Amino acid sequence: MLPPLQRDHSSPRGNQPINLNHYATKKSVAESMLDVALFMSNATRLKAVLEQGPFSQYYTVLITLISISLLLQVIIGILLVVIARLNLNEVENQWQLNQLNNAATILIFITVVINIFITAFGAHKTGFLATRTLSNPV
Repeated sequence: MLPPLQRDHSSPRGNQPINLNHYATKKSVAESMLDVALFMSNATRLKAVLEQGPFSQYYTVLITLISISLLLQVIIGILLVVIARLNLNEVENQWQLNQLNNAATILIFITVVINIFITAFGAHKTGFLATRTLSNPV
């Protein structure tokens, strides 16, 4: 019979507690990188919509949704920078950081919903079928 498994709860750094401020800063940086990726994607979508011109089917809707999404992403980016700069270990900052984190989370959720609509309205043919349809409609 095998002995029961023993877990080693010691960390490589000894018995030091986790620095919550470093954790929160890393989390904010990761969120910022995702925000930048989505921002670049929306900028590319905006360029594509502008190139299609105002005669495309959902031109106004897409321009509006993409613009709102880009604006929200800038606001989220600013919030994340502020969150990353404040020290979570200082008790006087914790309430403010909680409120800023809640605001960022709500804005991220709204941005995701808007981007779902952008994707739904922005669906268009690409590749061989788009070329065939444009040059020789069946």
